[in-house]
Amino acid sequence: MPPIKESAKGKELLREMSFLEHLDDLRGVLIQSAIVFLAMVIVFWFFSGRIIDFLISDLSVDQLIFYAPAEAFMARVKVSLVLGLLAAYPFILFKVWSFVTPALFSRERSKVYPFIITASTLFYVGVAFAYLVIIPIALEFLLGFGTDHLSPMISVTSYFSFVARLCVTFGLVFQLPVVVFVLSMLGIVTPRFLLRQWRYAVLIIFVAAAVLTPPDPASQVLMALPIILLYIGSVLVAHITFRKKEDSTDPPASE
Repeated sequence: MPPIKESAKGKELLREMSFLEHLDDLRGVLIQSAIVFLAMVIVFWFFSGRIIDFLISDLSVDQLIFYAPAEAFMARVKVSLVLGLLAAYPFILFKVWSFVTPALFSRERSKVYPFIITASTLFYVGVAFAYLVIIPIALEFLLGFGTDHLSPMISVTSYFSFVARLCVTFGLVFQLPVVVFVLSMLGIVTPRFLLRQWRYAVLIIFVAAAVLTPPDPASQVLMALPIILLYIGSVLVAHITFRKKEDSTDPPASE
């Protein structure tokens, strides 16, 4: 009897040490990600003035204004934070994936670099799509409500909050195929489930587009259509992932 109790205590201690080690690894991931993020923010801070001038040059208004003494400073801080996040995103993804991989099989661990490249590319494509397509159309539509006696005087804080929100939102939304790939790999979602729920998915996409974009139909449709295409692509990703899992789990044919 005593050896059995001692063995049970040993297993419990081993599980506790493993849990504490995971917490320590998670803390390391958060600290390293924060250090890289802050380093990128500091780098972009020194160029934030030129970046703001470059971004303003594409506006349909002559210049932006700021009302409070600290507003221009806070605008440069926001620009540095957003660009720092964009630059540090691949590294943060790599650290998160490295934290998750010990719980995966060896064939799944080998997908780390394709995962990072694909997720980062989709994120940057979403940001570029928002900045180059959505924002100009939304600004032209919204500023078009001015009259001869109603001219736009946009503050620098409101403009960059508007741009940052749309760019980050589109970057995260374009991660949908990657999220579906991970969920399919873990067996949480299946292609059949995604196909059966397509009506609800389209409804949720249009509702999310109405919430996340400015209150104009053009921006909402321009956000909803790419997400619907991404959803279709996610179904294909889930189908390919499940086909590979079934092939790898099939027993070898007897001769």
